[in-house]
Amino acid sequence: MSDRTTLRPVPVPVTHVTPMRRDAIYDHRAQQAALPVTVHYEDGGTCETVLVLTPAQVELYSIQFTQLIAARESAREHAR
Repeated sequence: MSDRTTLRPVPVPVTHVTPMRRDAIYDHRAQQAALPVTVHYEDGGTCETVLVLTPAQVELYSIQFTQLIAARESAREHAR
């Protein structure tokens, strides 16, 4: 007899997620931000969804993105 576990579809692994060229939105009632993203799968498939962030996560990533931008600018200056 089968316990049905062998009949479950094997999920396709995610390779990466990219932000979409759409505005992020903030829902003040839910106290969350939503960033539209595209999920890319190993088989070439994609799906659109949203990355939901808390206010603390938005602040943390804002700091990290500021540091990334500064590092990029510094690298560009050193490459000249």
